Formats: sequence, C-alpha cells, structure tokens
Amino acid sequence: MPENLEKYLLTPGPLTTSKLTKQAMLRDIGSWDSDFKKITSEIREKLVNILMQTSNINKIKNSDPYISIPMQGSGTFSVEAMLGTFVPKTNKALVLSNGSYGKRCSTILNYLGRDNDFIDMGDFLPPDPQLLEKKLEQDPHISHVIVIHCETSSGILNPIKTISKIVKSFNRSLLIDSMSAFGAIPIDCAEIEFDALVSSANKCIEGVPGFGFVLTKKSVLEKSKNNSHSLSLDLYDQWKYMEEKGQWRFTPPTHTILGFLSALNQHASEGGVLGRLNRYEANKNILVEGMRDLGFETLLSDKWISPIIVSFLYPADENFNFKTFYNLMKNQNFIIYPGKLTVADTFRIGCIGQIDNNIMRKVLKAVKASLSEMNVKSAIPKNSIIAEREKLNSF
Repeated sequence: MPENLEKYLLTPGPLTTSKLTKQAMLRDIGSWDSDFKKITSEIREKLVNILMQTSNINKIKNSDPYISIPMQGSGTFSVEAMLGTFVPKTNKALVLSNGSYGKRCSTILNYLGRDNDFIDMGDFLPPDPQLLEKKLEQDPHISHVIVIHCETSSGILNPIKTISKIVKSFNRSLLIDSMSAFGAIPIDCAEIEFDALVSSANKCIEGVPGFGFVLTKKSVLEKSKNNSHSLSLDLYDQWKYMEEKGQWRFTPPTHTILGFLSALNQHASEGGVLGRLNRYEANKNILVEGMRDLGFETLLSDKWISPIIVSFLYPADENFNFKTFYNLMKNQNFIIYPGKLTVADTFRIGCIGQIDNNIMRKVLKAVKASLSEMNVKSAIPKNSIIAEREKLNSF
C-alpha cells in the first residue's frame, strides 16, 4: 500500500492510486510513436485476458474471439459509445434501472433518438426477474437490454447472471455497464452472454481518469458498422483504425495510458480479478462491521452490498451534519462521498483503490473521532427509515 502522501479517495473512482502508477506517467510519449502503438496493443490484449481469467474458456467458441476497444474521455463517453454503436437507430432498448447510472443510460438513449423502455426499481432494489420476463414477452420490439453491474448510487451489486439467462432465453442482446465492477468482480463470459461490456481506467484496475474501454465479440462489432450517431464515439471505426494503423483515431490521453499499463501489471501481480476481489471484500467487511459497531446502519441488506462502495444512513442525532462530518473526515485525510438517493439521506464510503485493511481501520477511527467532535451521541438512524429499508430489502 502507498505512503499517505495525499488524501485517500474513498470513492468509486477517481480513487487512490499507487506510487508506481503515478511514476509511470512522468514521461512524455508521442501517440504516433511505435512504442506507444505497442503499449496500446498490449493494453487491449491484457483487458481481454482479465475477462478470460474467470471465464470457462472451454465453453467459449474460439472462432468468435473477444476484443477490446479503448475510447477517450470519461466512463460516460464509453457508455454512450457502446449504446450508440450497438443499438441500431431503428431498434428499441430496455433499461433496467435502480439508481443514477441506469437513469443516465435512458437519458443517453433519448438524446440519441433511440426508442427505449424503462424498468425502475427505485434506489436500492435489484432488477425484478419477473418484470423483465413480462416486458420481453409483451414487447417483441425490444432488441437490447441494458443493466448496470454495480450501481454505485447505493452500492448494490446487480445479479447479471440471472438477467443474462432471461435475456438469452428471449434471444435478445445484453449490454452491461460494468464501470465500477470490471477487474474485481468475476465475469464468466461463457455463462453471462453479452454483446458489449463497458468499464473505465479509473475504477477497479486502479488507473487514473482519461479513457474507458468496451469488450465485445468480434462478430457483434462487425455487425455494428454505420450504427453510430457520432464520428468520435464510433466504436466500429475506432476498432478498424486501431487494427489497421495501430493507433488511436484522435489524440489519446498518453500519460493516462502509461499509468494504466502500470496499473494493469500491478493488477496481475496482486492475483488478477480474484486477488483484487479478496482485498476489496476484506476492506468492505472491516468497514461494515466497524460502522455497525459505531451504531451506523447500511442502506442495503447484506446480500446486496458490493465490495465496491457502501451506503450508510444518516444518524438521527440532531447534532449530525453531513457537511461538517465530511470536512472533519477530510481533515483526517479521508475523502468520502455524499449520497445520490431520493428515499433516504445517505453517505458512501468506497472500498476500492490502493487501500487495505490497515487504512480501513484508520477510516473507522476517523469516523469515531468525527462523531465525537460533532457531539453525536449515537449513529443510529431514524426508526422509520430502518423500517422502510427492511420492507424493501425483503425482496
């Protein structure tokens, strides 16, 4: 783990990066240079290897390989690129939403002029398989289903395996926003069939912001020619150019990419997907247990809490003020995250990035000290909120 040279970012990304990753960005390189072309090729290969790590390779058709396409910009740029490239203009998509990022997918589709429907489960329930089946039965025009793998609005880890089976049974296509999960949550692409999966450099691979990437089968990408609404966000054209020229169509974030290659190598050294998952799970377990010992309640029941980020309900104590709490934590070198929900007041603490068990224990000490400074006697939330949570979490 790194020395605490700066504040720890307890968020779902950007997040705390290692000294090695930072150091890798301390050189300049030309985007047209042969060395940079090799780096781009290496990164694309390593991303596919991460997908294969937890997949049953014997069940995957060798004739239809998975490929990766990096895309400049924030993660949302890559989400829009995925939706615009793989959902044809004349087709209809169904968005499974239980937070801000599901809603954002629907907003993107509306901007693109793509017909779409919407199943909204509120802020902290997983998609309902029966509702999904009913929608697909009733509407044969739906060609694509879109789901968020880990909805960081609440921290819920959605059951993409169950969703994939239903989508496959109706012979529809699945698009996965795995922004905050890829690289730490196993995905067996032999069991979880998808047309495309999108993630970002600054999440579980522990790089820095600047680009995202999409993983897809080659055959699916080849069918997407001329679908895109955009010159710069056309994944098919991006892929063709990289295949033919070995470089990005437009100026890439060179320093971010150098840092990402280092982060990928560190990911492998830690044990790949499962190694990273083990550390994040340990962080989450220490955090949840320690916060509950202090009186806090999690928004989600245990079965839905992800090892990515955890939402906690505000204490009922009248002395608790989130802005003050945030600043007190910041003064102790920990940057936490406000909530993004409508049903309850929450804040979030991330478990990912270059943090370990020792750091997480220091987080708990900082929380305890902050409550004491605010003269908060109890972190227990309102009974009415707990009752509402239990009713919904019985799903």
